[in-house]
Amino acid sequence: MKADLRGAGVRDLGSEGPARANDRASLRRSNLGLVLRLLRDAGPRPRTQIAAETGLPKATITNLVAELVELGLVREGETERHGSVGRPSRTVEIDGRTICGIGVEINVDYLSLIAFDLRGENITERHTPLDARGNAPDAVLDRMAEAIREAHDALRARGVHPVGVTIAAPGVIGIDTGVVSYAPNIGWRDVAVVEGLRTRLGPGAPPIRLENDAKLGAIAEYLVAAADDIHDLIYVTGETGVGGGIISDGRLLRGSAGFAGEIGHMPLDPGGQPCACGRRGCWETMVGLAALLRLAAPADDPVHDPTIDLQQRLAELRRRADAGDPVTRAALQQIADGLALGLALLTDLLNPRAVVLGGHFAYFGDYLIDRVRSELSARVMAPEAGRCEVMSSTLGFSAAARGGAHLALDRVYQDPSGTSAAAGTDRTLH
Repeated sequence: MKADLRGAGVRDLGSEGPARANDRASLRRSNLGLVLRLLRDAGPRPRTQIAAETGLPKATITNLVAELVELGLVREGETERHGSVGRPSRTVEIDGRTICGIGVEINVDYLSLIAFDLRGENITERHTPLDARGNAPDAVLDRMAEAIREAHDALRARGVHPVGVTIAAPGVIGIDTGVVSYAPNIGWRDVAVVEGLRTRLGPGAPPIRLENDAKLGAIAEYLVAAADDIHDLIYVTGETGVGGGIISDGRLLRGSAGFAGEIGHMPLDPGGQPCACGRRGCWETMVGLAALLRLAAPADDPVHDPTIDLQQRLAELRRRADAGDPVTRAALQQIADGLALGLALLTDLLNPRAVVLGGHFAYFGDYLIDRVRSELSARVMAPEAGRCEVMSSTLGFSAAARGGAHLALDRVYQDPSGTSAAAGTDRTLH
């Protein structure tokens, strides 16, 4: 019987998890994944400790580790001696430097791509300005396919084989269909992203999946927060829209139809600004990027120009705030108040251990955090805001792409034995 590995930090990154073991072969695949995930989450350890923590026989662990070494997924590390009696044992640790997962984010103003190897090390990253709203979906898919193709072939030339690609998109998406059903901020309805990319990349493409950008950001943030024993958090990202991802007891919360986390359209000000969704006064009209720009600068100011890289525009607003510009600082104060209003409702409802602010909220974190914390303490019903800590993301605008790269690699952790097959079919894309 396998041990409960919750205390070891074994995570569910949002996948369906390993297939149920119905025969000897599937049981072996399941156990290979169990060992690999333990090493990922709990760190290097000797075989005897792996056996104790998984509840599997030592002989079984020896065979499983040997297979993982042959697949190039683990390697032997340092020698450990426990006490003065007995032979020292070598630790086993994650390797996997020859495979990677790719995450690609499409947003209103940019296209971002990042790749991680199995050890979680960043091996390539690209950020390209792109007016997704101003271009037709087919043109945007062309650009995405080009970015994936260039990264894929460059990685293969270095001996690194992509085992999967995850596309991060805003709005309502279908995980099973690979379709963006409704993304008002980029003007998309019923766009078949996965099928479109497969057609453009050809049969040599690695597996492609689609996921909501904020949910992927939440996964990336959780991988950071779990190190501090935080397993319940809300990730709130501020870009053109406002998205959310919810981690509950270490698991991504999807809801019955997969739409949990659509927090940007909470109607907090019914008489307020019109929203891209067709309603008025949604939370994102109060705190999203458009709200910040509207409050901080007139319409003809260059910070409104979508052809200028978003981070350059935010840097200009940051320069103004640092210089003491009263209009910019008043705008940030109003954003902080609007943030606190929505976060108080979410905190009362979900009682998270942490709220992580991403996107432009993190960029202006030192102007927002103290006021948000103060307002949250005053508004939340639970004493001390239910022990909820408000913090800024350290991942910047790369969180969604990072989460996508990690999720692309999760297929290896669920079925390590499929790694060699995936690498074997990997070839140049057309």
